[in-house]
Amino acid sequence: MKHFSLCLAFGLPLMAADPVESDFYKITTFETPKETAMEVGAIDLLPDGRLIMGTRRGEIWTVSGAGSSDPSAVSYKLFASGLHEVLGIAYNPKDKNIYATTRYEITRLQDVDGDGRADVFDNVSDAWGVSGDYHEYAIGSRFDKAGDLWVTLCLTGSFSSVTPFRGWALRIKPDGTMVPTCSGIRSPGGLGFDAEGEVYYADNQGPWHGSCTLQHLVPGSFQGHPGGNEWYALAPNMGGRPIDPSPENYQGDNKRREARQGGDPGRMVKERQRIKQLLPPAVYLVHGKIGNSASAIICDTSAGKFGPFMNQLFIADQSHSNLSRVFLETVNGIKQGVVFPFRLGFASGLIGGRMDGEGRIFTGGSDRGWGARGGKPYCFEKCEWTGKTPFEVHEMRAKPDGFELTFTQPIDPKTAGDLKSYSMREFTYAYREAYGGDEIDEILPTIIAAEVGAEGQSVRLKISPLTKGHIHELHFEGVRNRAGHPLLHTVGYYTLNEIPAK
Repeated sequence: MKHFSLCLAFGLPLMAADPVESDFYKITTFETPKETAMEVGAIDLLPDGRLIMGTRRGEIWTVSGAGSSDPSAVSYKLFASGLHEVLGIAYNPKDKNIYATTRYEITRLQDVDGDGRADVFDNVSDAWGVSGDYHEYAIGSRFDKAGDLWVTLCLTGSFSSVTPFRGWALRIKPDGTMVPTCSGIRSPGGLGFDAEGEVYYADNQGPWHGSCTLQHLVPGSFQGHPGGNEWYALAPNMGGRPIDPSPENYQGDNKRREARQGGDPGRMVKERQRIKQLLPPAVYLVHGKIGNSASAIICDTSAGKFGPFMNQLFIADQSHSNLSRVFLETVNGIKQGVVFPFRLGFASGLIGGRMDGEGRIFTGGSDRGWGARGGKPYCFEKCEWTGKTPFEVHEMRAKPDGFELTFTQPIDPKTAGDLKSYSMREFTYAYREAYGGDEIDEILPTIIAAEVGAEGQSVRLKISPLTKGHIHELHFEGVRNRAGHPLLHTVGYYTLNEIPAK
């Protein structure tokens, strides 16, 4: 408003305001049935275009018309009720039934008479323990490429494991057989797949987790929290129990340190050398900046219908009521990558989410228990691309001596090649038993060069030092596109688990 007034006063030409998130991605908030609190916990797609949604209240609803441009076209039908907290829902194309992950079991629901209501409820698997503690959530997946369902089980009270397999990821085979698959889980909030079918879960800040994280679920791996490791005795397929991480309550060096070649290895790097099964987080979802309570993991498999981010992941957050965007790569056999802010402004805390084939993200959740920035007690919403391409960093890839950035639009070579357009800091979190933690061991590297690619849509940054195990926070406020506009989001956080070989 001040800029507008000054232009009028001095007769200056008016300039268009810089774009905002809603110019590119529109959020539609749907009215939900008045007879229920639609606390969406999980969403899947049905072959006829309807959605199937499970809720924290133990209900399952089918939803029609949510893909329409008219929000009033949406309609709901109760499919089932009386379950215990549905935080996983999956349609099985083979038997055409619905599978719900509840706190205590995976339930197969059949609509035998075709009236749109479940008639038969079968227990497929209940091969894990439940104590009655409020925090013993069970987050379920859709069917993976082998036809299995995955379940991640929160620790008791999110601190310890008092019943079998709390703090584990399990696979449930089509015949109901349970296969212990990964240990070391703390407090999962979401479970999903990338475009190749690899499985990930989102863990939340707490003991042994300085921040929320995106974690790659590799069978046989230890994900970092030792609370559930006593159940290796019930999992002979997993081999020997991992060495527990050191109980050292490491605080790190909170003093700013000038760049020096190599930096200092953090606790996670050191513990990876000791504990062969320990797999580091693929991406730290930096606490307070990206979110505070990571949940749904949504992959863009729409082949461009959601904009320029095909095959990238979108991570929901319950506390911040937002979506963030993740680009992943594999370096030395380990997943790692970068997280960018993406879209603020959802009405409540996001828990469940799913993208359809037309590139529409359907999501929803609640603020019950923790509160959420959105302000409403629960919501069901849609996020879709407007057709306008935002100016963003598309990918950030690690190189032996820095990073390569690609952009969604052609860049202005002068600003993109100017070292003053960028700044970087490196930090980590202490891998320790105490709850959460500050950003520590800060390093201020030197950006030596910014080389614009010949195609005019990439930049190669040479940086010294790169620090294995640190999060590399890169700001690019000075970069402009050919039209002179800044980037929509001007920061990315890259988790450098491995440095590529030269």
